[in-house]
Amino acid sequence: MVWGVLEEMRIRSLGVIDDAVVELSPGFTAVTGETGAGKTMVVTSLGLLLGGRADPALVRIGAASAVVEGRISVPPGAPAAVRAEEAGAELDEGVLLVSRTVSAEGRSRAHLGGRSVPVGLLAELADELVAVHGQTDQQGLLKPARQRGALDRYAGEAVSVPLAAYGEAYRRLRAVTAELDEITTRTRERAQEADLLRFGLEEVEAVAPLPGEDAELAAEAERLGHAEALASAAALAHAALAGSPEDPESVDATTLVAGAGRALEAVRSHDPALAALADRMGEISILLADVATELAGYADDLDADPLRLAAVEERRAALTQLIRKYGDGEGTAAVLAWAERSAARLGELDNDDDHIEELTAERDRLRDELSALAQRLTDARTEAADRFAAAVTAELASLAMPHARVSFSLAQTEDPEGVEVGGRRVAYGPSGADEVELLLAPHPGAPPRPIAKGASGGELSRVMLAVEVVFAGVDPVPTYLFDEVDAGVGGKAAVEIGRRLAKLARTAQVVVVTHLPQVAAFADRQLLVEKTNDGSVTRSGVTVLEGEERVRELSRMLAGQEDSETARAHAEELLAAARADG
Repeated sequence: MVWGVLEEMRIRSLGVIDDAVVELSPGFTAVTGETGAGKTMVVTSLGLLLGGRADPALVRIGAASAVVEGRISVPPGAPAAVRAEEAGAELDEGVLLVSRTVSAEGRSRAHLGGRSVPVGLLAELADELVAVHGQTDQQGLLKPARQRGALDRYAGEAVSVPLAAYGEAYRRLRAVTAELDEITTRTRERAQEADLLRFGLEEVEAVAPLPGEDAELAAEAERLGHAEALASAAALAHAALAGSPEDPESVDATTLVAGAGRALEAVRSHDPALAALADRMGEISILLADVATELAGYADDLDADPLRLAAVEERRAALTQLIRKYGDGEGTAAVLAWAERSAARLGELDNDDDHIEELTAERDRLRDELSALAQRLTDARTEAADRFAAAVTAELASLAMPHARVSFSLAQTEDPEGVEVGGRRVAYGPSGADEVELLLAPHPGAPPRPIAKGASGGELSRVMLAVEVVFAGVDPVPTYLFDEVDAGVGGKAAVEIGRRLAKLARTAQVVVVTHLPQVAAFADRQLLVEKTNDGSVTRSGVTVLEGEERVRELSRMLAGQEDSETARAHAEELLAAARADG
């Protein structure tokens, strides 16, 4: 069932394309043209819609920005539809509108279902919607890591489930091993750190500072250091307010204010304003009496003991030394915070032996767990490799390689520090202990060789197509884009590739950029990317070819001559054969 179809793309101001609408078939669409630049823009446009890197050099010269818009039919409930709706996108009668804008300055914007979204979301949807394959993907298939990934993808849950558990245990083992190495290799440094912390904590404990004590002592030292001046000032102020017993004739503030109050009280009933002033004068009289009383008590309580001042200064000196060494000059609170952290750290360092024992036990347990999981991965990959190789071999037979044989080599490298697989200690990594390599024997009698060494360009193209067709049966995506998957292929092999792509298009949408008429003839729809040049500006347009136009294009692809009767006859024969095969 096809659960996502790219119906149409509109491309504006992108490379050599000024403004073109690309209408795609739900089945097999072939994109052809005389030169590669325009065809490449079609592939590039789809790449931008799928979250690919935005290059400002793609913007057509003289344009402010390039825009690619796409219409993707996605039934409700499909994974891509669910993810899009989670991001706030809206589907218009089962159609998801996607757009990407790239400015000439390099800024990039993406919209999905009428909502501005991060470009990364388009890339996330691409995994659900489209499988893109081109020349670089063929080269990627040469890498052993990609080959192992292809095998794991084919194996499905038989590998993915233990691989997830293996990955989690592998990451934990690396963390435990790193911590264990750090503890054991830095024993001397950690011992020195413990000694310094212990010495510092003993110093703090000996002084036993209290929170805020430094500020309190500073205030007390200031008061004790100026005790005589403070006492003299308090006595003079008290005499000015309350009078001096030694001078009965002196005039004091309390007596004067009391007299003023009595004068106002005598006439307050004649004017409310004056009555208010009399009230305020009464308040002043009370306040003066209170201040005079407190001044008398202050002088009596003032301690001018030089022994106490010496003790305070000695205590302050001890606290200052602690604050400078352990409190970063921030006070006793910072010293106490340092002591709390250091005590916890010292506890960790003093428990190194117990911690080393715990980590060693966990490391051994994790290595045993990894050994069991690595064995499960090897067994699952071995079983899947035989099925995968047989399926790809069968596909190659339908791609004009009837005698080719594909197989997988699964090997491990012995390592005394590794995990145990098959009774041996072998090296291991984040994906297990298996070294996977895809082998190809292109004809009888030829020894299986790694495809990186034993496959020609055309053979590699067909192997990649065969692999993707096999995947389509076990892990399908709705749309496949092949960018010149037929490179290095011709003749009968090209016909077989066209036939196989048409078969794949029965269950998925297939878009192929091709230069081979044998492949294009099998397409349900053929698009022509054609350049025009008015002497100053080069443009490319996209045209749907039907009837006579399609025959002319196939003739050009066959012989380079649209009006050649022989080429036309051959083109019509190709189309007839493709229709009959369908």
